[in-house]
Amino acid sequence: MDNILLPTLIEKFVEFLKSQGKSGFTIIAYRKDLEQFVGYLTSKDLSDVREIKKENIEGFINKILLENYTKKSASRKLNSIRTFFRYLKNESVIAQNPALDVSHPKYTQTPPRIFSKLEYRALRDVAKEDLRTFALVELLLQTGAKIGELASIRLTDVTKEAVRIAPYGKCPERTVPLNKSAKKALDEYLKARKSAGSDYLFITRTGRPLLIRNIRQIITRCFQEVGIENATVNDLRNTFIAYQLMNGSSIEYIAKIVGHRRLSSTERFLSLVKEEAERKEKLGEL
Repeated sequence: MDNILLPTLIEKFVEFLKSQGKSGFTIIAYRKDLEQFVGYLTSKDLSDVREIKKENIEGFINKILLENYTKKSASRKLNSIRTFFRYLKNESVIAQNPALDVSHPKYTQTPPRIFSKLEYRALRDVAKEDLRTFALVELLLQTGAKIGELASIRLTDVTKEAVRIAPYGKCPERTVPLNKSAKKALDEYLKARKSAGSDYLFITRTGRPLLIRNIRQIITRCFQEVGIENATVNDLRNTFIAYQLMNGSSIEYIAKIVGHRRLSSTERFLSLVKEEAERKEKLGEL
């Protein structure tokens, strides 16, 4: 590699990631993080990768923290920078990886938000006022799908008994069974859905595919109508996982259904379920 200009090196790094079979989602995340880092370096008149020191990377991390990025986001961006420099070192562009000496911002991971049974029922009740909204909510609550996975479902992915979830981010392709509630909500929505030439399952009133931001707006409106606070769309997935555990499903089964590659991702919900069971026992609800 003769050219040591950063934008060129990023492009070569992106090509490397593609050759490694990384998902489009992962590659976009790396590119955005690195372009933001290069923007910072440019403001400091740094364009030669060999001139970048530990202090420059720390300066970038401190800057984004001051701009109200979370410590978790800053930590992820540091991982992107470390991976990039590791690639450059392997390619003999640089002799040392300056990012290795930069410490990750310390942050505590907040526990997943799990809806109470009252919130669960209220959310479903308000969603029933619209067939499309109810189908969206039921699929999220009854399958544990991610919002991006939901937006990607095609008509051909849906059968009477299950739905195929395409690969998304770190989650692999999988087939998720539909319970009676999800099937009923989907059937009623599909009967009312106007065929507008789109093969996406969820479409707008004008027949265009429903985008992630559209789905988020719909669910957020449901939260507001029933007074559910401090919640995100991903909390429907968290609730699915927790309720499956409460109902006795195995960790292995849940991990497969929701696309967790590591069992530890599912296991972290166990302590929450245990706390909920203990709370109910004290209240005499069990």
